[in-house]
Amino acid sequence: MADCSPFSHGPERGLLSIKEAAAALGVSQSTMYKLIKEEKVQVDRSEGQTRVPSWAIDEYMANPDRSKRAKRRSPSSRRNRPDGTRAPNGESSIYFSDSDKLWHAWVTVGVKDDGSPDRRHRKCKDEKALRRRVNELVQARDAGHVAKAGSSLVTVEQWLTHWVENIAALKVRPSTLASYRVAVFHHLVPNIGRHRLEKIEPEHFEALYRKMLEAASKPATVHQVHRTARTAFGVAYTRRLIPKNPVAFATPPTVEEIEIDPYTVEEVERILVTALKRRNGFRWVLALVFGFRQGEALGFQWSDFRIDDEDTGNETIYVRRNRLRPKYSHGCSDPCARKWPGLCPQRVELLPKTGSVKSKAAERPFPVPRPIVFLARVHREAQRQERLAAGPQWVDGGWVIATETGEAVNPRTDWDDWKKLLKAAGVRDARLHDARHTAATLALLAGVLDRTAQVLFGWANAKNGERYRHVTRAVQRDAADRLEALVWSPRLALESGAAPRSATPED
Repeated sequence: MADCSPFSHGPERGLLSIKEAAAALGVSQSTMYKLIKEEKVQVDRSEGQTRVPSWAIDEYMANPDRSKRAKRRSPSSRRNRPDGTRAPNGESSIYFSDSDKLWHAWVTVGVKDDGSPDRRHRKCKDEKALRRRVNELVQARDAGHVAKAGSSLVTVEQWLTHWVENIAALKVRPSTLASYRVAVFHHLVPNIGRHRLEKIEPEHFEALYRKMLEAASKPATVHQVHRTARTAFGVAYTRRLIPKNPVAFATPPTVEEIEIDPYTVEEVERILVTALKRRNGFRWVLALVFGFRQGEALGFQWSDFRIDDEDTGNETIYVRRNRLRPKYSHGCSDPCARKWPGLCPQRVELLPKTGSVKSKAAERPFPVPRPIVFLARVHREAQRQERLAAGPQWVDGGWVIATETGEAVNPRTDWDDWKKLLKAAGVRDARLHDARHTAATLALLAGVLDRTAQVLFGWANAKNGERYRHVTRAVQRDAADRLEALVWSPRLALESGAAPRSATPED
């Protein structure tokens, strides 16, 4: 009796390995395994190995239902390549998968951190649509706009936290870092922190700006958040974590620029006369005559003043440091019930008293006129008398502007002293920084050239001077008088009958 076992047909015809069977059918090995799993091709497992009988190949090839056969469709990119070859390194691979009936593509866009190729996968039902997506990815790769591998898992909160604590903290001044932290942890993270970094869009920021304005935030505060976000996401863009900087395309609200009305010469005289009758009155000479920033004026030490070179006439003030706003933490073991750490009896100061100046241009020498040298010496002598009166309580920090015990003056106390001075002098109220605007405008009225003013006031570029040097009516009048003196000659005045303003009318 003949053996009816399906494996009895052809020992003499041989058993094929999976690879050999796939080659005989003209399919891939993965497709061959699929045919075996679907029981479309019989196999022999009698010897502990999976083999395909030759007759099973013949039987499958003779199957009249050819439409059910899984066929591999070669993409056009491979039709012109010899069989058995692969695409060159770096070239996109495109193929059709029988398992999911989709077209797949792999595109090499760079190298991962571990040195392995960074290959991105795309899939689509339509081959042409897939090729369009591949071309877009290749163009983005060539332009350097492909996000770094793994960045799709990073959230906005994770990136902003890393940026402010590990990148910005190493580069910016403490005051700038403090403003960054407020923008990040009080506004950006609570509102958009859960978004994926590469999915954030300009509209997300514009919605945040609107929400802040509706919550009564000032436009200037919104702009500070906008500038912080633009800086942080700009770093993410340069590191290829995102394909573009979305904040650069977001529109912040309009901020109306404050119109500065600097003090007139007469008002400056009234303020200085009043100031020189008060303790530390020299502080306001530094503000209104030289235009030093608050941090620069409070950061001066006597070693920065060269005021004893009478023979050479080279009396100079050197701007070298900036007084920082103090920041404290509680130092008490048991809570002292005081809300603000600065009021704690055992407070701990977290920041140094001084830091670097605003920019390289701000670190500058400033020649001192003789009258100001005299006032500086008078102030130094008054401070020496205070030091003798304080005795052992005096803390010798070398500060030019100091407290009654020799310590550095708190910027907040300095601001209060400015407001009290204005009230005592009987002049209109103004910001402390307006004193710098006043000094720059007085320099303009005195005919100081733009380039010279840029050096004296420590501006990084001449453009900054436009914000400080205001063309007041006095400046305009002076320009008109200079033009008159240049053009209106005596002969022209005689022939026209129009005497210049400087001419004295006849009796």
